[in-house]
Amino acid sequence: MRMPAQHRTVAALAAVTGIAALGLGAGPAAADAEAPTRYVALGDSYSAGSGVLPLDPTAPLPCARTLLNYPHLLAAKTGAKLTDVTCGGAQTKDFTQSQYPGVAPQFDALKSDTELVTLTIGGNDNSTFINAILSCGSAGILTGGKGSPCKDRYGSTFKDQVETKTYPAIRASLNEIRARSPKARVAILGYPWITPAKAVPGCFAKLPIAEGDVPYLRDLQAHLNGAAQRAAAETGTTFVDLAAASDAHDACRPASERWIEPVLFGTNFVPVHPNAAGEAGMAKETAKVLNLS
Repeated sequence: MRMPAQHRTVAALAAVTGIAALGLGAGPAAADAEAPTRYVALGDSYSAGSGVLPLDPTAPLPCARTLLNYPHLLAAKTGAKLTDVTCGGAQTKDFTQSQYPGVAPQFDALKSDTELVTLTIGGNDNSTFINAILSCGSAGILTGGKGSPCKDRYGSTFKDQVETKTYPAIRASLNEIRARSPKARVAILGYPWITPAKAVPGCFAKLPIAEGDVPYLRDLQAHLNGAAQRAAAETGTTFVDLAAASDAHDACRPASERWIEPVLFGTNFVPVHPNAAGEAGMAKETAKVLNLS
């Protein structure tokens, strides 16, 4: 039976409306199907998780990168597409030059469409913090853990190096990240506490630093983290402050509580670095600060 003209018009309008509604409904569905966040992880051994097993089979062996570092944990949590170029021992200079033969500069991973960047950096620059730990450890052994031989010998030397060399290098690196990936959210993490605020009984056997040098190294680390925080503020970068979260998880704590492994009697094959719990703690704090889910 033939439909009256006015009915055909109503039916046509309903069909058009239905198609339009389907088209509008496809918008959110298409958005849900968008590609995952393009995430680039940069940085040194604290980002690489050097010392934690299992190793990332795609990483150059000298980088000692683990599959359990905080970038991998963040990517697993958020579904992000991760490009992880973190590498143990990296300095700011390794962002723009090859750290090892055949290893590309880390900044080569940054693209104009990169959406998220995380990093830790600065601890290896000028070997400042490494030298401080080694120097204070050697001095502590010679004094049997008494006094403050490292502080007495070096005074403000290490902090001065952070201020005059490391801080401007971090700031320049963050600016360069912004230039290469202008659309990205960028977060630089502070380093979780290595030493307690003051010497505690039994720690010297695991971390041979004289009792007066324990707060000296803590203050140096606070200054290094402060340099990263200032550089972040000046470049529009998010700073992930791990001071509160990592307190009571330093290398002097029992194995079940610590995030950082000590020099002696630790579980990592790289001492004075985060263990798996430490990397998980760093991931959790970063996700909270960046509101990632």
